[in-house]
Order: sequence, then C-alpha cells, then structure tokens
Amino acid sequence: MIKVVGIGPGGREYLLPIAQKAIQEADVIIGYHYYFQFIADIIREGTLCIGKELSEEEKRAEIAIEKAIEGYNVVVIGSGDAGIYSMASIVYQKVAQSGEDIELETIPGISAFVAAGSKLGAVLGHDFCCISLSDLMTPWKTIQKRIEGAALGDFVTSIYNPKSIKRYWQLNKLKSIFLLHRSPETPVAICYQLGRPEEKITFTTLAALNIDDVDMFSLVVIGNSQTFQYKNHLITPRGYLNRKPETGPEIQEASFQEIIAQLETEKYPKDFLWAAIRCIHTSGDLDYINYVNASANAISIIHDYLIKGGTIVTDVTMVQAGITKAFTEKYGNQIVCLLNTEETLLLAKNENLTRSQAGIKLAAKQYPEALFVIGNAPTALIEIADQVKQGLLHPAGIIGAPVGFVNVIESKERLKLLSLPYVIIEEKRGGSNFAAAIVNAAFTLDTAGIYLN
Repeated sequence: MIKVVGIGPGGREYLLPIAQKAIQEADVIIGYHYYFQFIADIIREGTLCIGKELSEEEKRAEIAIEKAIEGYNVVVIGSGDAGIYSMASIVYQKVAQSGEDIELETIPGISAFVAAGSKLGAVLGHDFCCISLSDLMTPWKTIQKRIEGAALGDFVTSIYNPKSIKRYWQLNKLKSIFLLHRSPETPVAICYQLGRPEEKITFTTLAALNIDDVDMFSLVVIGNSQTFQYKNHLITPRGYLNRKPETGPEIQEASFQEIIAQLETEKYPKDFLWAAIRCIHTSGDLDYINYVNASANAISIIHDYLIKGGTIVTDVTMVQAGITKAFTEKYGNQIVCLLNTEETLLLAKNENLTRSQAGIKLAAKQYPEALFVIGNAPTALIEIADQVKQGLLHPAGIIGAPVGFVNVIESKERLKLLSLPYVIIEEKRGGSNFAAAIVNAAFTLDTAGIYLN
C-alpha cells in the first residue's frame, strides 16, 4: 500500500486530520528531507524515514514501490496537495509502469495557491489557473503557450516555481506577456513561505512587480481584470452584484444600454435617436441608424399626439399587434385597421386596388387627422401620400416602413415631399415590426432620457 500525502504549505494548522492519520499509521515515510521538520512530532516511533533531495522525485517513487512490495505501509509526502505539482503523478506513473499490484491512495492537502487565496481574502473568487515556471521537465515553449492562454483568458493566475538560482528570467518573460493583455495596475501578491514562521506577503502591481523580490519559496498571484485591492486583501468579483438581467424589462434595458454604447449619440437629435435605437433593437443590426429617416422633430410631434389619445390607423393587423397594448390603454388610443372588412374587400374589387390600399382609402375618409402607420404595403403608403398632396388628407404624421421590391422605394420618396411629420425606413428595408417599433418609440420618448442623458 502506498499513500501519497499532502502535508500542506508548512504550518501545522494546514495539515489535514486525514493526512496526519496516514502519517501516524505509516511504516515507511519517504520525501524531500526538508519537509520532515514539519511532521517530526507526529511520526510514530520506529517509522523508517527516508529523505531525498529535490531532484530525486523518481528515486523516491522507486523506493516507495520497493517498500510496498516488501509489505510495508508506505507514505510518500509532498508539500501542499499531493496531486498538485507534487509526488502523486510520478508515484502513480511508476507503479503503472512496474506492473506490480500495489494499492494506491492520494491523501489531499492544502495547496499553496489555496493557502494564498485564504491569506489574500477573496482573490480566487472567479476562474483561476496555476502555472509552474519550472522547465526541468516541461519545455519552455509549452510553458509560454500556457502563460499566453492564461493572460488572454483573463484568469487569476498563481505562479509556482517562479524563480531559482538558474531559472531567473522566466518570470520577467511572463510579466511582459501579461502586460500585453492586462492593465499595468493589475494587483499582484508575492506570497513567501506561506504557513511557516517566515511567512511574508508583499502587494504590488503587474507593472511594478520586481523579479528580485521573488525566490523559490515564493508563490506569485496575479489578479484578473476585475481584481482589486482592499486593505490587505485582494478581491476578485464573481458577478453577484452585476448579474445578467433575467426579466423582460431588464433584458430590454440591458440591450438598449449596449446599443447606445456602440453609437455616436451626440451626432443625432434625441427623438430621432430613440426611434433608431428601438429599430436597432428590433433588427439586431446597428446599421439601422443609417436607414431611419425622419423629418425635424417628427418623433416628438407624434409623441405629443399619442399621449393625448390620438387615433392610429394601420395598413395590416401585424402593425396593430406590435404596438404595445399597455401604451394604448394608458392614453386611450384607438387603433384602426380596416384590412379585412367587407367594405374594404368590395372597394378593392370594384376599383382594382390592393386590400391594404382599399382599407387605407376608407380609413382616410373616417380618420383624416389620424397617425397613419404603414408597415407592409407600399400601395397603402402611395395612397396616403397622394391624398395628402391633393389636400384630401391631413394626418398627424406618417410612419412609412413598407418592405419589398416593387414600388417600395418610390412610396417612401413621396413622403419626403410632404410638409408633415414623417418617419421612414429607407430603401427596401422595413416591415410591420419596424413600423410598430417606431410607434412604441414615440409613446416612450419621455423615458428616453433615462438612457440618453
């Protein structure tokens, strides 16, 4: 039986009870000779202790196998956790290669980076990684690739084996790589001899990190882009205070904020910008800032009309359905769509009109001063523009967002010659959802200041 036991970073308070029990029951204990001082008083009398040098890990594993074959209860000790940069890997590997039927068990311990995390407070609050700079058995090319991944991935990073007499340049190279991806002010802690009487923790920043302050008994902890220092603590927020929005209104608000952050808002009138933002939100396309066209103060004028209970005439029921019901109920607006009435069907047949055109023609007679909102049919928009030009219709405003390939552009060009408030989705773009979005923007113009101020 071989147990690989982690004895923690050094202090007795970091030695787990399960590890202490394994040590006390061992017939043979094998390890780096320096570590025996930390467990000397709990080793059972008569236990064979075999100390080796730092570079003799493989030899320690081979001795453990020999003693286990002889029938001894063997413990191989390592600092920190036995499975993290310690003896578990080589012992298991050598046993697997030996072909011997030896029972194995790993007894956990408190690793240096865990001890550092507790000493520093809350630096490991989010994703983190550990990297060893020892290139004795790992090619530097591989180590550098891992450093680049940690830096690019914004991991809190604990650096093991940061420096020795012969390995003195690697940490400086790591620092230069991290500075390519992280702020010079990123907090850094140098943790020396954790859990031992000589323990010392030095706080600095990534830019100010002095390689000469680090040695082989140090663990270097580098914060991520969110880590900050509070007194003698490093804190890495996990996101509890900025959770992602979950409700519909929260998601919509977050979407508006993201859109605004990507626009040059100072270039546009506020009412126009608010309508464009709603259209961008509807489409998911920031380019819609270039496709919304409005006459001066059009959205403001339409807003004033709507909050006074003004009537809305639409060409199709999809526009009607897209206008937020809570707004129309609040202000008492009537939405009229005559697309499917018997009178509309008869007029369309008798005068060879599209149903949308016929419905708008009838609505124009009944509601000549309404807000006309066209989201589908260019023929309906042409009908409105022609009636306005002839002096037969005096709408509060026109929203023109028909979509398609025939007569669409021509219908929108007509609006630009009319002396009344209009909002257009340019070119062949548009649709009922955009027409409704513009109406909803006008309804909510008074709330735009929350986002745009």
